[in-house]
Amino acid sequence: MENSKSAQTRELVLQTALGMFRSRGFAKTTMRGIAAEAGVSLGSAYYYFASKDELILELYRESVAEQRVRASEAMAGVVPLADRLRAAMDAGIDALTPYHAFGSGFLGSALPPSSAVNPFGEASAEIRLEAEAIFAEAIEGAKVPANLRSDLPQLLWLGYMGVVLFWVYDRSQGQWRTRTLINGAAPLIARTLSLARLPVARGLVEDALTLMAKVRP
Repeated sequence: MENSKSAQTRELVLQTALGMFRSRGFAKTTMRGIAAEAGVSLGSAYYYFASKDELILELYRESVAEQRVRASEAMAGVVPLADRLRAAMDAGIDALTPYHAFGSGFLGSALPPSSAVNPFGEASAEIRLEAEAIFAEAIEGAKVPANLRSDLPQLLWLGYMGVVLFWVYDRSQGQWRTRTLINGAAPLIARTLSLARLPVARGLVEDALTLMAKVRP
């Protein structure tokens, strides 16, 4: 019973914070304000989340989990690689859409290398692997060079991070420019991967993989 109550309080604090981020903005929302809005003590709020960064980390975790569910559903029965990649990226943007208003605040928290919500940091490692698994699922059944298959999910996730960065600053109606980017990038990536199987491109692919191995944490 106590664990259930604790989980409910934690979820209350999280959902209250996300609501305030959307309505007031990330910078203007404080832990004290979150506690007051949720009707819990400041100590209780800090017990579950030591900072706003930890709240953002939880949002990151939940959005990736939602992306994976949405992507799996969208890719069911879909064969063309371009369509599967498009579904994986669209699912991520769909999951993030409710939080677009404070996307720049999220980015500001994520940029410092030591930040708990830096997508390349140690604290985000488990979530990052979950995100990469979405792209591993996307390439299932695709004709991908054997030497590229194990690293491709990470490469695709890195590319998707670029899409997310574009989305953060996309002020077009409904972020249609981001959707246009995804619609164009997905078939382009699929065609590039098909070319990577050709002998003329194999050396370039191997050079890229070697470079990535050198800089990987």
